[in-house]
Amino acid sequence: MALGRAEMMMLVRNRTALTSALALPLGSLWLMRSTTPSSYATESGDELEAAPVLATGTIGMVLLFVVYSTLVSAYVARREGLVLKRLRTGQLADGEVLAGTALPAVLVALLQCGIVIGVGMTVLHVRAPADPLLLGAGVLLGTVLVAALAAVSSALTRTVEMAQLTTMPLLLVSVAGSGLVLPLTAMPGRLADLCHLLPLTPVMETVRIGWLGAESGTWSAGMPHLGGAALWTAVAVWAAARLFRWDPRK
Repeated sequence: MALGRAEMMMLVRNRTALTSALALPLGSLWLMRSTTPSSYATESGDELEAAPVLATGTIGMVLLFVVYSTLVSAYVARREGLVLKRLRTGQLADGEVLAGTALPAVLVALLQCGIVIGVGMTVLHVRAPADPLLLGAGVLLGTVLVAALAAVSSALTRTVEMAQLTTMPLLLVSVAGSGLVLPLTAMPGRLADLCHLLPLTPVMETVRIGWLGAESGTWSAGMPHLGGAALWTAVAVWAAARLFRWDPRK
């Protein structure tokens, strides 16, 4: 908690990171709402309303930009400044160091998700969450997943400036292929099958079912996606434990 408070102070002082974390997700929702059609045509020929897709997709934007992108820069900055190396000599375990560094971004992301749900219900007239427990499980699991992916990406990033480049592949692939903007049901069959393999896709499917519901029941429809999200999270945590670098990359 002490490390988390210190990291929160650093986040507040970093106006660029703070503005990105606070304004970008809701700004993305407004932009997508202004530029996308009112409905999508699915592969079966049905019409799918755009507002629920954009509202649930914005939660994915929060996870990517508030947690993933912010944490890659934070981990690299602390590593290159020898902060992580000094923290390892103290009483904190490695996992506590990483969790404490991630705590402010996670709290901001959870607050943003709550705002997105409120905006979706009041402004976009999306229904209230059908299963808040499943929705919350998807958000929490997605938060752990993108935080672990941030730790992995930081190992590939030499400087804070390079973080904008090393985070770009996952950001672009997830936004385009994980159903954040275009639902998978509106994609061609083979492309949708490939997009189901992306790390963030099962998280977004769980969030969407938890918020919008499903004809076969929320938990029966959501459990396969929740299991896929848990599997991706376990792989990401394992990779972070193996690949994360504590010493500066000189």
